Formats: sequence, structure tokens, C-alpha cells
Amino acid sequence: MSNLATFNPSKVPAFARNNVLSDNARALAGSATVGGGKRVSIRGGVFRLLSEGKEVASIEERHLDVIIVKAAPKVSRQFYAAAYNPDAAATAPDCTSSDGETPDSNAKNPQSSSCANCPQNVAGSGNGNSRACKYQHKLAVVLESDPEGDVMQLILPAGSIFGKAEGDKRPLQAYARYLASQNPPINPEQIVTRMKFDTSEESPTLVFQPARWLTDDEYEVSLNQGKSPDAERAVGGLADNTAAPIKLAGTPPAKAKAAVVEEDEAPAPKATRAKAKPKAEVVEEDDSEPEVRKAAPAASAVPVKSSKLASIVSDWDDE
Repeated sequence: MSNLATFNPSKVPAFARNNVLSDNARALAGSATVGGGKRVSIRGGVFRLLSEGKEVASIEERHLDVIIVKAAPKVSRQFYAAAYNPDAAATAPDCTSSDGETPDSNAKNPQSSSCANCPQNVAGSGNGNSRACKYQHKLAVVLESDPEGDVMQLILPAGSIFGKAEGDKRPLQAYARYLASQNPPINPEQIVTRMKFDTSEESPTLVFQPARWLTDDEYEVSLNQGKSPDAERAVGGLADNTAAPIKLAGTPPAKAKAAVVEEDEAPAPKATRAKAKPKAEVVEEDDSEPEVRKAAPAASAVPVKSSKLASIVSDWDDE
């Protein structure tokens, strides 16, 4: 049975009946660091909750249910000149690119004026036949078990972003296009997403599946969380490693009611008022990782218990 059986038209919530693709959905579909604060890490093939770079808890389950409240507009890139050392102190990358096209203005040691022509973008510049400059996509997520809690940064590597679907195992961009192809299209901030480790991959790689619609109240929380400074920080540039721990005292921001158009009152476009429903937007299928620049020839990847995770997250501010 399809994972989207839950999303058949007769069960579409009022807030999603007249959906068009959101900026969040487009960012995940591919329209286009080192961090402090609260983060979800997948190091070692385990979901780890981090606060200011320190591990607060690891999650034994092989999946984690979250709500993706915001995504960086584009896939970014980063390059480290030194080899990775898990025991070394965290440092900023030598070169970064937020748009994947040109180095950021504050990049520590830009390697080229253009990512396409960069020597670190050549196959073989990294380990084996890989490239030294790595793709990544920054997301802001909240736990399904605690949607009003901390907004956490999740940085996905290339293997979790690009690639084709295999059954119900979808990398991020394929997953977002799958949601976008539904009628009406489904935006990631409207549903619970299940992230699972792809056990067929050697390095930690996540695949994504739709779990369920949010309730009306959860959707309002999701929208507010996606507009929060924490979400902006999660998908923006490098987080400040020395920043003070985020405090989320008091109640969540006032809920802003999403504009909901009742099904029997939905205004049709002026030119097509006789038509019942708009067609779902077609999203072009492109599963491949951006092309690697070729070097010149040489001369001659069980649901989480709410009480457990909510308790862990609620303890973060007591550090």
C-alpha cells in the first residue's frame, strides 16, 4: 500500500485543499558547517541530539519522525582543506557557498571565483573518485513529539539529497517531488516526515517517507516555527559556535491562523471559474547530483516515544 494512502483527496485537511507549492517545498525539491544551537546529527548512523556542539542524547530507533518547518532555498557547498579528524576542535570550513555557485563573501579561504570551475569540484580531488567540496542542504526541523519545542538544524550530505527512489525509500529531493506530484500538492510543513537510515549505504544516509497529516493546531505551530529566528538561523549561514544556549521560556509565539478557504467557497481563477480544482503543479524529475567538473587529462541514507524525546528536549535549557 502506498504511503500516501493517508493523503487521499477525501481526507485532505481544509488547510491543504487549495495547495500550491510553498517555498519550503520548492527548496527541498531542488529549485534551486559547523553549528551551535540545537541540532540533529546523523554521525555514525545514529540520530543524535546536540546542544552547542555537545551530544545531549542518542536515539536508539533507526527512524525519527519530524516536521520540516523550513529549508534553505538552495543546496549549499563547503570545503575543508584539512582531513576530517573527529577528535579535533570544531572549526569553520575553508570555503563555503550558500547558493552552490559562488563562494560566500565571508568565506575564509575561497578556492575559486566560481564553484563550477573550482579545482575542489573535480572528481578525484577528494577521497577516491569523490570531490573535495561537498554538497549539503540545511533544514530546520521540530520533533513530532514536541512540535512547540526547539527548532533544530539538520544538515544533510549529498547522499541524502540526490538520487532516485527505490520503492518507498526516497532521498530528499525525490521525496519532495513525490509530495509535490500529489493532487493537491503536499507541502512538507503540513505533514510528519519519517526519516530512516538507508542500511544499504556504508556512510550515514537518510531516506524519507510521509507519515501523516498534521492536525489544524499542529499546522499553525509548524507555520510559526518556520518563521522563527531559530529556523532562520538553522537554514542560514554558519551558526555562531560561541553563542549562548537558546532559551525558549514561556509559551510559543501567538498562533497565526492560516488562511483557510472552505471547499464549497473556494474562488476559482477568473479565467476558469467553471473548473472544480486546480491541477497539481508538474515538477520536473531530476534525480542526479549536479555534474562533476572533469579534470583535464594528464600529460603522457518503531515510532519515537513522545514522552522520551519530549523529556530530553525539555531538559536542554537546564544545561
